[in-house]
Amino acid sequence: MPLQDHFAKADEPPAVWESFHGAWANAIMAQLNRTLPKRFRAFAQIHLGRHVEADVAEIDRGSAVREEPVNGPGGGVAVKPWAPPAAALKLPAVFPDDIIVPVVDKLYGSWDPVAVVELVSPGNKDRPETRRAFAAKSAAYLQGGIGLIIVDGVTRRHFNLHNEVMEVLRHPVTSHMPAEATLYTVAYRPNRIEETNQIEVWPTLLAVGQALPIMPLALKGAMTVPVDLEAAYTEALERSGT
Repeated sequence: MPLQDHFAKADEPPAVWESFHGAWANAIMAQLNRTLPKRFRAFAQIHLGRHVEADVAEIDRGSAVREEPVNGPGGGVAVKPWAPPAAALKLPAVFPDDIIVPVVDKLYGSWDPVAVVELVSPGNKDRPETRRAFAAKSAAYLQGGIGLIIVDGVTRRHFNLHNEVMEVLRHPVTSHMPAEATLYTVAYRPNRIEETNQIEVWPTLLAVGQALPIMPLALKGAMTVPVDLEAAYTEALERSGT
């Protein structure tokens, strides 16, 4: 099904696009788990930065500590948990939105991702610091040899996060997409060929009303598998009733 503009209605609450993006991430997860070798497993993870900030604010205000019985001789009542002294500094922070599908390799008993599909949110593009935080996170994946796909279908804010990633990695402007390319998907495969480290890149423009492509997802230390964004997108639309 062709790509739709999920941000055309400015009066719709964030829950609308959040719900659909969650459905899309789950559809990608399900697709990967149907096609990956059994040693691999995909998950869908959604962490929105503003929710993290709210949780931190709650902690900062402090909450009543309930005294509860503890185990051990004589029973007794638990003491209040230890609290650190006042911080020397309080620095502004950015907690980027995460709408990702990580893939892990069960063969080695690790939950560290060997590949990641990232769905861009409006919050990833809304101001310079959130764009840089997204780019830094993506660059960290690539520098760790983790295969990555970025999918940006956010029509509301006109920025290209691939270009931000290239700037963080200090690659020349020849690695950038055109500035007007604000709907796009990019696949990255970190690799080592003939004693040389490199990142292979597949940039692809998207457009509202056009079908989505199949993108290569590189699994660190293993093979590259296809991710059919169109099939997962169609499944998400059907399940969400959009």
